[in-house]
Amino acid sequence: MNKLLILGAGTAGTMMANHLRPRLDAEWEISIVDQEETHYYQPGFLFLPFDIYKPKQLQKRIDKFVPAGVNLIRQGIDRIVPDKNEVVLTNGKELQYDILIIATGTKIAPQEVSGMLGPLWQKDIFDFYTFAGAKALRDKIRSWPGGKMVVHICEMPIKCPVAPLEFAFLADSFFVEKGMRDRVDLTFVTPLSGAFTKPTATEKLGHLLAEKNIRIVSDFAIERIDNENHKLVDYGGQEVDFDLLVTVPTNMGDEAIARSGIGDDLNFVPTNNATLQTTIKDNIFAIGDATNVPASKAGSVAHFESEILTENILRYVRGEPLKEEFDGHANCFVETGHGKALLIDFNYSHEPVEGTFPFPGVGPLTLLKESRMNHIGKLAFRWVYWNMLLKGRHIPFVTAQMDERGKHFRESEV
Repeated sequence: MNKLLILGAGTAGTMMANHLRPRLDAEWEISIVDQEETHYYQPGFLFLPFDIYKPKQLQKRIDKFVPAGVNLIRQGIDRIVPDKNEVVLTNGKELQYDILIIATGTKIAPQEVSGMLGPLWQKDIFDFYTFAGAKALRDKIRSWPGGKMVVHICEMPIKCPVAPLEFAFLADSFFVEKGMRDRVDLTFVTPLSGAFTKPTATEKLGHLLAEKNIRIVSDFAIERIDNENHKLVDYGGQEVDFDLLVTVPTNMGDEAIARSGIGDDLNFVPTNNATLQTTIKDNIFAIGDATNVPASKAGSVAHFESEILTENILRYVRGEPLKEEFDGHANCFVETGHGKALLIDFNYSHEPVEGTFPFPGVGPLTLLKESRMNHIGKLAFRWVYWNMLLKGRHIPFVTAQMDERGKHFRESEV
């Protein structure tokens, strides 16, 4: 019996289990390892602080999405031993594999910044990248009287790179609707040179911050948080005052990757950008947030990767050359508040482009432009996630590789 082992039953790992079980014959035993019992719809954490989603809408049982014929092993992962084709669990049990897929994701690491886990943590300093953090932040802003709110990114890469900016936009909308926007000084602090992670998007959309009266502090490399004086301090000595800090801590790969000695400085797995085969060993593949590929750490990327990685796993089993087909495609809705959103579409070689999606020249969604339809699309994605994406079902008219038809590129990108 051949053994395929998937580490992590989050978005990427669950999709791979659903893609591969019907396509590998009975000679292959498939197992997936995860110590958690609850699967969270992580894009919904953005909406939870503003009471747009309720907690129950964002969580379901992990085993609900693991297909029949796949063994779910509820246990923590201690380390991977590539030389032995073995994974050691936290209870000491050893699992053998012929093919390994690493889908261990990424987690916030607030301990990486001095003072972040100080006395203000979850009192005046919050994250919204965890269920507990988003829920605590919801409780805080329900009765917050106003003051200096700072939305802050520690460093890149992070899950869903546009989410902090979306939070700032939604905060503006939230406080306007509460009739207290004039009592909120809203500042966006980023280590990047602009609001968006892609220069083209910053150029096209940077005006949105000015229109919403959101001050931006760029090129801010945080050194520490001064809890006593409510200040962010960067390495150059620049300071930003806050009354309420909404921060995105450093994101790091799973600690099991560090214990295995196979990751980079942030515990991300060295992975071929196009095939998703790791550089560790030929029979080890990686997907989603666990990889170090220079693509967005977002659910749409994991979805596109899963379709390409499935084909490459099957090719590996047959002894055929792998296809170099993953182009870094990302497709993300960006909430801008007041019932509108943007849609951005890009890959390794193209920055976000203008045009229509998914049908060239027709849409109905527009790229790099605010619209009500894009907002509806963002909200509808929760249904798509639970009912199609996690179950490994192809989303009609959406291709794994970026479709260039009906889109407008800069001359340098053509």
